[in-house]
Amino acid sequence: MPKIDVEKAPTRSGTGYPPPHDAPCRDRTRRKLGDAAGLTQFGVNLLRLPPGQWSAQRHWHTAEDEFVYVLEGEGVLVTDEGEQALKAGDCAGFPAGAPNGHHIQNRSDRELVLLEVGSRRPAEDACDYPDIDMIAPAGSDGYLHRDGTKY
Repeated sequence: MPKIDVEKAPTRSGTGYPPPHDAPCRDRTRRKLGDAAGLTQFGVNLLRLPPGQWSAQRHWHTAEDEFVYVLEGEGVLVTDEGEQALKAGDCAGFPAGAPNGHHIQNRSDRELVLLEVGSRRPAEDACDYPDIDMIAPAGSDGYLHRDGTKY
């Protein structure tokens, strides 16, 4: 496999979350390194969070594992257990099916850079957002209110 040109990897900026849940994630940028390498069983992203931005809304997955490694900067990991500081060299993992909502916030004045690794099981995976009125059913590319109505 040839070396991946990170600057040419597919990029996704912002979020697909519906308003108002999109606000804290609007300026995040992901370089899809796994896609650039042709990986199909797991994803690898280089995530850049400017000051004030979040990795995601706090969430957990039913069928996908997640792992993050801090490359640069400082962030705050928010889980059901509370908050923990993350700095370069720190990492965290989130097993599929464990209902522990999590995300990372950049509360610093510098960019936060993370390496994200996760399963690719969209047909089986549902996602729950415990702090807000939102879920993402398995096999769906959209978001629903908890009562099942679409955003």
